[in-house]
Amino acid sequence: MACMKSHSSAQKTLVQLVLLFITAIVFIVPLKTLAQQADTTTKVKSSKSKRVLYGQASFYANKFEGKRTANGEIFSQKKLTCACNVLPLGTWIRVTNLRNGRTVVVKTNDRLHPRMKRIIDLSRAAASKLGYVGAGLTRVKVEVLGKKAP
Repeated sequence: MACMKSHSSAQKTLVQLVLLFITAIVFIVPLKTLAQQADTTTKVKSSKSKRVLYGQASFYANKFEGKRTANGEIFSQKKLTCACNVLPLGTWIRVTNLRNGRTVVVKTNDRLHPRMKRIIDLSRAAASKLGYVGAGLTRVKVEVLGKKAP
């Protein structure tokens, strides 16, 4: 009888070990796989993510024609340039008019007045391409392209 008890005790221990092993395989391996997938997803998203801003756009008054911009260039209403307080000078951006879907690529070469609530101030040429010269203001999406000319 004593031999039977030790044999059934060994069987119970073996069954418990097998169950523990199966539990580990069922729960731990998928968690590890999910963690690896999450790391890969995060890396892909961060390498593809671009900075996108939304806000109100206006365009320069004619009184600024021929004056120096913040980066030293001479302002011209005929160039595709803009003023922005958020982005570094020299940054190329794609501006999309959210009302009509038109886009234009411009270079940031100036700053807005510090109290200005608008996100961007475009030259008249850029505002014309976006089709809002008559309205004066429009809602825009600003996508950062980088420091090199597109």
